[in-house]
Amino acid sequence: MNPVSATGSVRSRIPAHVRDIEVTEPLPAIEGRDGTGRRFPAAWLLVRVHTEPVGRLELPVPEAGIAPQALAGAVEAAFGDQIRPRLARSPESPFLARRAEVMRAAEPVTVVICTRNRPDRLRRTVDSVLAQEYPRLRVLVVDNAPDDDATERVVRAAAARGAVRYLREPVPGLSRARNAALAATAGELVAWIDDDVVADRYWLVELARALADHPQAGVVTGAVVPAELETAAQVWFEQFGGLVKGRGFAPAVFHQSTLSGQSPLFPLPPFGAGANMLTRPGVLEEVGGFDPALGAGTASGGGEDTLAFSEILRTGGTIAYQPTALVRHYHRCDLDGLRRQLVGYGSGLTAVYASLLRRDPGVFPQLLRLAPGALREVLGSAGRRTATIGPDFPRELLRANRRAMVRGPFAYLRSRRQAVRW
Repeated sequence: MNPVSATGSVRSRIPAHVRDIEVTEPLPAIEGRDGTGRRFPAAWLLVRVHTEPVGRLELPVPEAGIAPQALAGAVEAAFGDQIRPRLARSPESPFLARRAEVMRAAEPVTVVICTRNRPDRLRRTVDSVLAQEYPRLRVLVVDNAPDDDATERVVRAAAARGAVRYLREPVPGLSRARNAALAATAGELVAWIDDDVVADRYWLVELARALADHPQAGVVTGAVVPAELETAAQVWFEQFGGLVKGRGFAPAVFHQSTLSGQSPLFPLPPFGAGANMLTRPGVLEEVGGFDPALGAGTASGGGEDTLAFSEILRTGGTIAYQPTALVRHYHRCDLDGLRRQLVGYGSGLTAVYASLLRRDPGVFPQLLRLAPGALREVLGSAGRRTATIGPDFPRELLRANRRAMVRGPFAYLRSRRQAVRW
């Protein structure tokens, strides 16, 4: 029987099959259909060596599927130069040895999940956190202006299996929830994850690896990959860059001395995403926490994490991007949801600039110098924002994103007035 979509229609075909490929194990055959009989013409593969992700591989999948030998050839062609040195050091993998070393010295970490009225998604996220290969973790769920007690019930059930606690923040807005979490976790290492992602089992230890390898870093961010690509809208979001806008699987360290090629005021690709980050104690507090006029649940629509990253870098902080710290994001599955998300991204980006100018009018000359390049990137047809979108990508979504950028500063002012009233 074919599965039924949320709209009630039967889906006998999905755009792409998403799975991991571990090259130290026998490679599988990629079938042309999934376990429910749905046909998929493409595969989105996360290639790993000794669990370390080295890149993504997108392959067309014929009806007959892809045999293991053919898959091995495709992996070798795409990533052989990266894989062969790692395999040459087997069975002693330096990557795994370093992970074990980090695990032995693991510091306590509190994982914060901010959520609002999505108990089923929250349950999935909490389960992935409790399944972490990490010895010292606690979980704090911040329930933001809930309509009922469904989230609290999920937390109570999870607390029977691990150190999970509940905090209610009555004022709506993601920044409000994040700031409530900051107040409740003062002095702690905090890992942040959204309620529409699931964590790879090594997520926390890989964040901890980055902290150990980069003791100067106040923030670590990680990679965000798709959990599924079962609708056109999910594929289009991934084409648009997903949550990390093409950051890829190369580690990076950002500091004022390393930013000659990328301004902290125009982060594209971004320095990371609030859906996957770890912060040292006091780092966010030093830049004022999260602006309550930004983020989901406000007229601004987004941007609270972007502003925090920019401010940390502008004030001399360091951000380490650790792509081995993986989470998997469930993209919006319908066109309306995708449109709302891209509108939020557009308004959130320019709302960030309004917030920056409110905080520090002296930043205006820097923004003015960035404007020509930013406009070329946003309005041009050859920028990084549009380089990966396919011919079927609805151009109306790009127009909606751009219109939202125009409205962003005005939306920020509305959000600011609302925040003051609260």
